[in-house]
Amino acid sequence: MEPVSIYDAKTHLSRLVARAEHGEETVITRHGRPVARIVPMPPRPLVRTPGALRDRLTIAPDFDDFTDEDARDWYGA
Repeated sequence: MEPVSIYDAKTHLSRLVARAEHGEETVITRHGRPVARIVPMPPRPLVRTPGALRDRLTIAPDFDDFTDEDARDWYGA
């Protein structure tokens, strides 16, 4: 996008923000010199909620069991 003067940026700020929401970057100038940029925000990381999978996740009853066969597989004993 073409650079925008501070005056035009103030006048059309909501339009420039909407463009940033769509991934566009805008350079703001003062007296023809670049002084600032309006850029899109990076995507927010998903908020993790402890226990959110509690009802959808199952663990086998023998999950913690360590058998002689497991020892041979792991340690070659």
